[in-house]
Amino acid sequence: MKRILFTFFITTAITCTSTAQSDDLKINQLQVIGSHNSYRQAIETDLHNVIQAKDTSRSLKGLQYTHISITDQLNKGLRNLEIDVQADSQGGKYRHPKGLDLAKSEKAYDPNGEMKKPGFKVFHMIDIDFRTSCYTLQNCLAELKKWSDTNPDHVPVFITLEPKDDDSFLGTKAEKFTPELFDALDKELRKGLGNKLITPDMVRGKYKTLEEAVVNNNWPTLKKARGKFLFILDNNGTKRDLYALNHPSLKGRAVFINTDPGKPEAATLFRNNSEDPSITDLVKKGYIIRTRADADTKEARANDYTHFNAAKASGAQIITTDYYLPSTFFDSSYQIKYDDGSYVRANPVNEGK
Repeated sequence: MKRILFTFFITTAITCTSTAQSDDLKINQLQVIGSHNSYRQAIETDLHNVIQAKDTSRSLKGLQYTHISITDQLNKGLRNLEIDVQADSQGGKYRHPKGLDLAKSEKAYDPNGEMKKPGFKVFHMIDIDFRTSCYTLQNCLAELKKWSDTNPDHVPVFITLEPKDDDSFLGTKAEKFTPELFDALDKELRKGLGNKLITPDMVRGKYKTLEEAVVNNNWPTLKKARGKFLFILDNNGTKRDLYALNHPSLKGRAVFINTDPGKPEAATLFRNNSEDPSITDLVKKGYIIRTRADADTKEARANDYTHFNAAKASGAQIITTDYYLPSTFFDSSYQIKYDDGSYVRANPVNEGK
């Protein structure tokens, strides 16, 4: 009986936490905490040390973090994820990272041969930082869909999607992104998630431009957005421009982009410095802002919550961290969550707008 009552109270508490926000809120009136490089598994210690010795010009301390599975993160309550994608049109380009030849590893790599197949791959850095909980984008999307189908009333999940094509310093060349590859990326997203996507067209509605819709608060309500995902391209340069090419106001595209306020495509903006004084005004105007609580392990090592506190107060809707759980690499109690232990709350800046 005691066990039944305990289970009831725990289930009730979780349900209350997940449904605390009014369904009448627009999605830009939320503030969520999520993870950075959400798929990433840490570099093994031996390989980390070998790579550091080969590239003494930079410190690899900033890579000393790891993540639980994407499903476990979502079950924990995180509602922002980051996925890096590397193009591999022919398949097999990254099937054997050169880092495996630099240091012996007891851990199998790609035991199911996923890296041999054509399609977008998910990992951080070619040859070096290749450990992942999710080898391919399609596998990631399948995991997201499975979790979402099991939790159909979930708060929308904001996902930053970073297209990467930097060559490895060990010699492997990346496949460079093109407009055609971005078309293929959209196709994969639609194939994997279908009607679970919140797209720029949906937000633009009858307005002339996406930006006009955003400043007129045309974001969907939480009621309409439950069970869905919103993707944002994590790039503010050439790749962003290629993605938007021939798609005014992102017409027909599956992903939002990080561009300048006032541009026709402006809806989601990155301000990684949470102390940026412009964030609050941008939130009030209707934009969705992504910022960071920590970066490169610095805040966690110093147990410094300055940037997290600034992020909360700024009203930035998306706050990313590597530390929704404390570090397993160094001694620190640093952990990012709201005071009630949750990762989603009504936005303190525009909730009553």
